[in-house]
This record gives sequence, C-alpha cells and structure tokens, in this order.
Amino acid sequence: MKENSGNDSEIKTNLHPRNKHRAPYNFRELVSVSGELQQFLSGNKYKNESIDFSDPKAVKALNKALLKQFYEISYWDIPDGYLCPAIPGRADYIHYIADLLAESNNGVIPQGDSVSVLDLGVGANCVYPIIGRKEYGWHFTASDVDPVAINSAKKIITSNKVLVHGVDCKLQTDGGKFFKDIIEKDSFYNAVICNPPFHTSAEAAAAGTERKNKNLGSKRVADGSMNFGGQNNELIYKGGEASFIYYMILESVEFAKNVLWFSTLVSDKHHLPAIYKTLEKVKATKVKTINMSQGQKKSRIVAWTFMKEGESVVRSS
Repeated sequence: MKENSGNDSEIKTNLHPRNKHRAPYNFRELVSVSGELQQFLSGNKYKNESIDFSDPKAVKALNKALLKQFYEISYWDIPDGYLCPAIPGRADYIHYIADLLAESNNGVIPQGDSVSVLDLGVGANCVYPIIGRKEYGWHFTASDVDPVAINSAKKIITSNKVLVHGVDCKLQTDGGKFFKDIIEKDSFYNAVICNPPFHTSAEAAAAGTERKNKNLGSKRVADGSMNFGGQNNELIYKGGEASFIYYMILESVEFAKNVLWFSTLVSDKHHLPAIYKTLEKVKATKVKTINMSQGQKKSRIVAWTFMKEGESVVRSS
C-alpha cells in the first residue's frame, strides 16, 4: 500500500476490472463504517486525507474498515506481529483465479459452495477466504502450520455469518509437507492458492522492511517491527520463495487428480525460469502465468494443472 497521490480521482487501472478497490480510498466512508480508523487520519504531503502506512496499527485499522465496508465482515482482528496484508492485492489474486476457472467452465465464472478452494497458508488474517467467499460464494479449506494463525482464522470465521458455513480450517502438523493430511484421498479442489514466504532469513526480512519504509517515504517504525507484520513461517523459508515453490510443485504431483489448478504467487520474476523448468520436469500438462500490479509493485501468479484436455473442467467436490 502507499499513500494517496496528488490525484484523488485516479482509478487504479492496473488492478483487476472486478476489484472493488480500484478507486482511491474514501476515508470519510471508511470512518463511517469503522470509527476506529478516525484516530489515524491526517493530511499527507499531497494535502489529502490519509494514514501513515508505516504504522502497523493504522494499517490494521484500515483493513478492518475495508473488510467491513466491502465484504460485510463485522469482526476482524489478528494477533500482534502477524501478517496484515494489503487487501487490494489479495482481491486481485481471487479475481484472476475466478477468470482461470472460467476458462475451464465455458467462459462462465463458477460460483457457489460446489467450488472448492484450498488456501495453502491462510495466516491469522483469513483474507483470501473472506474475499472469495463474499465475491463468488466459494467453499474454502484454510490450512496453516501455525496453531495461533489457525485459531485466529477460526475466530474470524465463527464471528461472521458470511463465513460460518463456507470456510473450514485445518492445521498442518507436518511442517515439511504442503498437502499431506490436508487434501483427503477422495476430495477435489478446483484451485489451490498460496502466498509463499519470500525471505530466506530474518535478516533478509528486516532488510525488506527497511526498503519498504523508505519507499513509503516515512520514518522507520519505532520498535523495528514491520508495518504489515508477519511471523517467521509467514515470511521466512529456508531457500526463500524459490525453494518453497519448488517443493510445493514436487508434492503437487501426488495430488494431480485431486486439484484442477494449483497456483502460487511469485514475487521475484527471476525465479520464473527455475519454476518453469520444475513444472516441465514433473510433466504439468498446462502452465499459465498471470501478471499483476499494485502500484509500483509487480508480481504474478503461476498456475499449473496435471489434467488433460477434457478432464480439466470445473466440477463439484
């Protein structure tokens, strides 16, 4: 996220056409649905009303307001130090996955409980299931290796009517596995979505935070914490993003008949050649790369399937 530019009427055309966050934040409307945000508002350098995006409490309050206004989420909270994601970027992923599923459904976006999606690494925030459930009515399985994150996600789910019957949480007790004990033998998922850990170490994560704060044009967060938070398992993986995705792809072979489209975010474009090579090695039948952009940040979704033409149709679980 970044603070408002000088042009308050500018539409974020780089976001997906169905993304509800293409317009600049209307802080007056957001405060009207979530008064907690009011204390964080002030004029930015362009004299527009905004928040300090380097302040984790302000970012958290903004997320609460956005989720309440656009997704009917009356309760949303995360434990201190856990990842507080940028909502517009998360929404983009969901909408592009909807387009991907439409390609296997005669051009029509499949909606409703019969569409099953696995959020691999849901985190404490539960944002992907919130957006996917509200926008398309999909049924989510939300997995994570962190019991605290799972408990937080469960509280969000049980506190919001729109989520209660549409999201199931599963704790992954084997930290070295992705799908084992999460995807059951006879289950079927239309899609797997994943936002993998990016950094290789705590030092790398801290350096990333420093760069982010400089890009925001603000002072360093006083206690050294990250403005968007994040626990080690959310941000750090031995070998970083490239290694995480490599092992995710290898394990996906075992569940080739259980999932129509596996997918993951890829933050670093330099990882793409190795990812494509691995997907070729495991004989994925189709691979798609979907480019995304939020402000100056560019990322992409890489999706793959093992289904053959004719098998690759959206179906109920």
